[in-house]
Amino acid sequence: MQSLRDAIRTITDYPKPGIQFRDISTLLGNPRAFRRAVDELVQPYAGARVDKVAGIEARGFILGGAIAHQLSCGFVPIRKKGKLPHQTVSISYALEYGTDEMEIHLDAVEKGERVILVDDLIATGGTATAAVQLLQKLGAEVVAACFVIDLPELNGRRKIEALGVPVRTLVAFEGH
Repeated sequence: MQSLRDAIRTITDYPKPGIQFRDISTLLGNPRAFRRAVDELVQPYAGARVDKVAGIEARGFILGGAIAHQLSCGFVPIRKKGKLPHQTVSISYALEYGTDEMEIHLDAVEKGERVILVDDLIATGGTATAAVQLLQKLGAEVVAACFVIDLPELNGRRKIEALGVPVRTLVAFEGH
């Protein structure tokens, strides 16, 4: 089988000049690569107590749902503000230019539940850090943050680890 790295498409100058966009849609469309990525993300937690997997909109939903299924636990969506229909709690976070907000249902996790956070890519860590803080605000114990791709030059991993959350990634790409 090809490597996971080979299953990820790079789109040059998207969404703006100088950016190398790492697109996992090609990995998701390849059944062997998709299965391998999910298996590798699940492996360290198989047999461990995990109550929920929280996925960050939107690719984190795809990966997180598959991981939750493999771990036989619940799935929790973390979405952009205004997308969830029930009572929510939200958090603002900084983007490269400006701020954004994400939210989670107020009853999505219970105090003390062990949660794994999942998304496709860790770059600057702003979104993932906010998601960890949101889960912790509800009383969850975030046992890990998992990503297919790491962009190590942007130091996002260190921000999450500074919150006491171990980070698992499968592939690293230089640049951003």
